[in-house]
Order: sequence, then structure tokens, then C-alpha cells
Amino acid sequence: MEEIKTERRKRSLSLIQPTSIPTLGNYLGAMKGWPTFQKEYDTIYGVADLHSITVRQDPQQLKKQITELYAMLLAIGLDPETGIVFIQSQVPAHSQLAWILNCYTQFGELSRMTQFKDKSKQHSDNVNAGLFTYPCLMAADILLYQADIVPVGNDQKQHVEITRDIAERFNGVYGNVFKVPEPYIPKSGARVMSLADPTRKMSKSDPNPKGTVYLTDEPNVIMKKFKSAVTDSEMSVRYAEGKDGINNLMTIYSVITGNSLEQIEADFSGKGYGDFKKAVGEAVVEELRPVQENFKRLMADKAYLVECQKKGADAASRIAQRTLDKAMKKIGFVF
Repeated sequence: MEEIKTERRKRSLSLIQPTSIPTLGNYLGAMKGWPTFQKEYDTIYGVADLHSITVRQDPQQLKKQITELYAMLLAIGLDPETGIVFIQSQVPAHSQLAWILNCYTQFGELSRMTQFKDKSKQHSDNVNAGLFTYPCLMAADILLYQADIVPVGNDQKQHVEITRDIAERFNGVYGNVFKVPEPYIPKSGARVMSLADPTRKMSKSDPNPKGTVYLTDEPNVIMKKFKSAVTDSEMSVRYAEGKDGINNLMTIYSVITGNSLEQIEADFSGKGYGDFKKAVGEAVVEELRPVQENFKRLMADKAYLVECQKKGADAASRIAQRTLDKAMKKIGFVF
């Protein structure tokens, strides 16, 4: 009988830093769609803890945040049996390939990276070499797994572009070693803005605690933040230029409920901002309820988390080591 060849599904890779619990912006902008993505692609999701130490971290706090973020990845619905969910520092090949790629990346390329310029200003007392060579580690993250696509926001697209440049340069010298990845800008999701300053993106680093909703916020805290959300003086629930606060709330409500902006305008016609803020807050509370329940259950079962982490690291290492070995042999290292 003739062997039937099945086409390999495209492979997708996404890593997230454990700088804090993800925000509602992280969730609605990307993470909410990850479980569905897992059905369509071979997925690799990871906690990018190596990246986080370009800024000084408290060791105990970092350990706690890595564990919590790993649990949150499972809590949002990622299945460690279907795809790989791992912690970056548990796969040494990331650091090994990053050093190799450092030697195939130009100083000028790294000095032009927007993130290096921004973080150098933010942390002027600690402009370390890791901050400068950060894109080489990110390139290693992607290239180790021969990822076809890398889902990113527009602010991260530059990192995929330099990864492509590094891969093409290395392949040009040694042949077809790395798959050249494509950036993937998800169509679904939303750009969620700060509740305190709707002209700025919702951020983990927002100095105003009222501006950011975290995935572990208690329901009463979530409601309080939405009730104090900045709006305008018009008191009309409609999407329009100059109504940044209401536009943001309508976007959040639309992504969660599936209702169009036109439908939301009709549903809240004649009602005040107080009613709308309450409805948005309640929708967010209900959306996050199963995530929070899963998170609490997982955090109470440390043995299961450790088992999943080990399984994820083993699976990631098998793929990563094959790529690393291939690159090292091409260069001429002795095995």
C-alpha cells in the first residue's frame, strides 16, 4: 500500500515575560485566543524568564511570578497534552544558541532596536549587555523550534524582522539550517487602553493602580476599577472620535460579549455611563471567573504544575536540541 503523507501543521511560538500577572489587555489582546490557536497550529508557549533578568529582579518574587504565570497559561485553557507549555530557563539550548547568534548579529542592528533605546532610558542605572543582545535570545527562542509564525503585536514586529535577518544570514553561510519565520498579527483581539488614561495602552507598569485590571483581581476590585474609569462629559454611549474612555469600554464589552459596537450603542441608548460601566465590569468579572477558578485550583496543586513543567521542558528540549546540534555541526564544533 502506498504510504499516505500527512502535511505537518504550521508551528507557532509565543513567549511571555513573568514580570507580573497578565492584564486584561494581555488577555483580550492575545491570550484569550491562544486555546483556539492550539487547535489550528502546533503550538509552543513559554514563560520567558531569561528575558526578565535584563532588569534587576528580587529572586523570591521572580520565582513566584514564574510559577504563577505558568499556572495562568494553563488556567486560560492551554492544554499541556496538546501543545508544549514550558519555562524558558529549563531548556539550556536557548542560552547556547543565543551566544552563537550573537556572533552572527551586527552591533549596528542591535543598537537600532527600539526596545533597547526605550529600556536604556527607563533603566539608565543598569544598561547591561543582556539588554543590548536581547534580540539574539529572542531569535534563538524562535529559531530553535523552526517556528513558521510568531504571533506578535505591532510593537514586537521589529524583533521578528531581526530574527529573519539573522536566520537568512546564517543560512546564507551554512545552508538551510533555520526556518525563516513570519510575523503573524492576529485579526481577533483588541487593543485595550488604561482605565485611568485611555490614551495609553493598559500596562503592567502603569503607575496608577486604577488603570490596570489584572487577571487575578477580585470581582469587587474589578467593579471598582470600572466604576472609576475615565470617560467624558457627554454621557452618551457611542463610539466616536474624542471619546477615548467610552471607546475603550465599548471595545472591551464588544470583545467579551461578541456584540457589535452598533448593537452596544442601541442597547445602551438613553442610559448613562454609570449603567454602562457597571455592565462592562460585570461582563469582565464573568469572563474571568473560570480563569480565576482554574488558576486557584492549579496553584493549590504544586505537584501537578511541576509535572507539567518537566513534561513541557522535556518536549521543548527534544526539538530545540536537534536544531542546536545541527547549527553547531555546521559551524564546525566537535561532538
